[in-house]
Amino acid sequence: MLVHLSIHNYAIVEHLDLELDTGMTVITGETGAGKSIMLDALGLALGDRADSGAVRPGTDKADILASFDLTAIPEARAWLAERDLEREGPCILRRVITAEGRSRAYINGSPCPQGDLRALGELLIDIHNQHEHQSLLKNDTHRRLLDEYAGASELARQVQMAAQRWRQTRQELERLSNAGDEQRARQQLLNYQLEELEKLALGDRELEELELEHKTLSNAEQLLGNCRQVIDLCSESDAGNVLSALTASLQRLTSLQALPGPLGEAVNLLASAQIQVKEAVGELNRFLDHFDVDPQRQQSIEERLDAIYGLARKHRIPPGELIPLQQRLRSELAGLNADDETLERLDRELAAYARHYREKAGELGGLRRQAGERLATAVEGQMQRLGMPGGLFAIELHPSTSSEPHPQGLEQVEFLVSANPGQPLKPLARVASGGELSRISLAIQVITAQTSRTPTLVFDEVDVGIGGPTAEVVGQLLRQLGQQGQVLTVTHLPQVAAQGHRHLFVHKARGIDETRTAVAHLEGDSRIAEVARMLGGLELTEESLAHARRMIGSAQT
Repeated sequence: MLVHLSIHNYAIVEHLDLELDTGMTVITGETGAGKSIMLDALGLALGDRADSGAVRPGTDKADILASFDLTAIPEARAWLAERDLEREGPCILRRVITAEGRSRAYINGSPCPQGDLRALGELLIDIHNQHEHQSLLKNDTHRRLLDEYAGASELARQVQMAAQRWRQTRQELERLSNAGDEQRARQQLLNYQLEELEKLALGDRELEELELEHKTLSNAEQLLGNCRQVIDLCSESDAGNVLSALTASLQRLTSLQALPGPLGEAVNLLASAQIQVKEAVGELNRFLDHFDVDPQRQQSIEERLDAIYGLARKHRIPPGELIPLQQRLRSELAGLNADDETLERLDRELAAYARHYREKAGELGGLRRQAGERLATAVEGQMQRLGMPGGLFAIELHPSTSSEPHPQGLEQVEFLVSANPGQPLKPLARVASGGELSRISLAIQVITAQTSRTPTLVFDEVDVGIGGPTAEVVGQLLRQLGQQGQVLTVTHLPQVAAQGHRHLFVHKARGIDETRTAVAHLEGDSRIAEVARMLGGLELTEESLAHARRMIGSAQT
């Protein structure tokens, strides 16, 4: 439940701290004093949209903080635990709005998206406002209220998800089916192209090796001549060669008795060069012995390269890209072949989703029928108490005309009403006047609130258009709800205000340069005076005070 509400620099509120408890808390005050501002601020802490106009003039930001005791709300504790936001003590929701219109949200001190505030807030508070009856004219609202009353909101969500999965699967199935002719043509082309590539059977490094060998064979005569010249220069020339020069150089240096240190290093280098030149000559001789200039081999290589280059030109790619192309085509063909299997799989999934949908939607329809009778009876009873004697209320479930799984289930929900005796039941939007609609809306809200899982219920002037004995009944109903949890009620009716377990009075405190909203907790004589003021009259009289005293005393007993 809501245990604390702190508001700073919001609208005309400079600073406000409220401590709240279980039971029915009534909030009263003159029109424009700021009663609804308090609930608007609470709405911001619960994720409502904000703008820069919310900030009190002359200040840089509005800061709103709401604290909740989650002892009796396991769903909220689980929600926080899933997101690692749980903490000891109360759960604190905070909203900061700057004068520039920027907004920041926090849960237990951690920054969070505004949507998270809204999602958590739905588990903490159920707000009913004076405009609720407007949405009551929509069939979607009828369905939502019935599902909530039946305790079937989660089941309704599952039905909606099942219908969405069925629709998505069908769309994918249709997409693949419509692509059948085009897909088969593509498969034929890919098979032909892969057959050419597989027939070519190009190896991983074959192209590089063939190009190198072709270059070698094409320059064979020059290569052989160069090798023989190098051998001659290094070891066989009678006019002088590298090896004989190195040998003579080493002999001259080593003939000396003692060599200085630098010359010893020079001798070592010359000896190493002699060894390397001999090895190089050996390698050249081995190459000449084994090198075979085969014209047929050269022709074979040229034909192989022509086949490779020709296929590359056909695909308009460099020859080196042929192997990656083959891999891509093979993957694409595998995917197209898999699509045939996918069609069969999607067919099976579509049938399974349809069975799952019918099972869940049938279960939901059964709960709706059972709860519809109970809800209709309960609302009809409250209508009698709320000044509509002889009024009738019924909930009709129309079978869905769609042959496909519908997100809302197998039936459409519609509220029917007869406001006066002898009149037939008709859709709510066609028969109810403004005052009748307000009372019917209140009856529905009170009944459905009794099954709400949220421990805090807020009623913002839902008693507009109601007076006399009916107003007293409204107060009794709200007090009854307060005995089961926490109820916050903004009201202009003394009959409702007298029923509260606690009474908050909202008023304007005027200074020299500014006006701000303040809240007082009323008890005893101050509360009697406020109820007397609400009863009417410019001045409090003994009669109005006595009447207020009796109303409050009667409510307490």
